[in-house]
Amino acid sequence: MIKTTLKIDGMMCSMCESHVNDTIRQNFKIKSVKSSHSKGTTEIISDSPLDEAALKEVVGKTGYKVLEIKTEPYEKKRFSLFGR
Repeated sequence: MIKTTLKIDGMMCSMCESHVNDTIRQNFKIKSVKSSHSKGTTEIISDSPLDEAALKEVVGKTGYKVLEIKTEPYEKKRFSLFGR
């Protein structure tokens, strides 16, 4: 699994977050997406790396600007009662 973090300029409220999230869901095969207007970030979890140029283009069409894209391996955190 891959975690892609976008730095996005222009998100001002929770409706902006929803707009970005919906746009990404409609254009890419992903597991999950969550945005934060206060942090100016969007985190995407997917099975494989996403096309960075396509991400910039799709988000740009919504009126927001992708400033940076960071991709890293993602491992789902496991729950443990013993803190291991």
